[in-house]
Amino acid sequence: MITTVEGVDRDHHPTLIDAMFRMRAAVFADRLGWDVSVLDGREIDRFDAQDPLYLLSVDDRTGALLGAVRLLPTMGPNMLRDVFPVLVPGGAPESPLIWESSRFAVNPAAFSAADRAEANHVVNRTTVELLCGIVEVCRRAGIEHIVSVFDARMSRIFRSIDCEFEIIGTPTRIGRTMTYAGVFDMSDEMRERLGAAGNLHAPVLVSQERSGRCDGAGASRQV
Repeated sequence: MITTVEGVDRDHHPTLIDAMFRMRAAVFADRLGWDVSVLDGREIDRFDAQDPLYLLSVDDRTGALLGAVRLLPTMGPNMLRDVFPVLVPGGAPESPLIWESSRFAVNPAAFSAADRAEANHVVNRTTVELLCGIVEVCRRAGIEHIVSVFDARMSRIFRSIDCEFEIIGTPTRIGRTMTYAGVFDMSDEMRERLGAAGNLHAPVLVSQERSGRCDGAGASRQV
């Protein structure tokens, strides 16, 4: 299931949010070797202070964090515009109908004890569940597109699960990998394709009563 937490409300979910920041350190600093700031075992950057919306994939049985992604409006500070402008020499998209996803990660601790086949299943299902959650949030909040920065590995994953995107700007080698900026259509068709890829046809977001609100496209909406 996917739990949504706004940045301003993260103190109400201390265990999950702490697990998310620790997971980000394990994935982006330890596993991928990105140049990110880690303090006390947690990866937190300046965009976490911009009231983002976090989507957290949580194990239905244990409550453990399986993965997470962060959403930010493109009308304010965001990673594509402020960190990776080289990818969009013509300027990054800015619209209340376009949000950015970043810090997409699956928790290594969620499958570290599983065999390889089971680990791949957990990773793939969590990846698709998070993507389904992004589409569901956007459909409910009136957000039409998501823009994101991703590498060649994620590009292959997106294609393998029929998660279509349009590359914008200029793909550039950053560090050791080709890096892209892409736009994803947040449509019912996208949700159907992802649902078919992951056998996740029912909504993945927790109920409205449990998940709180999502502010999107300039309006406060329940998710």
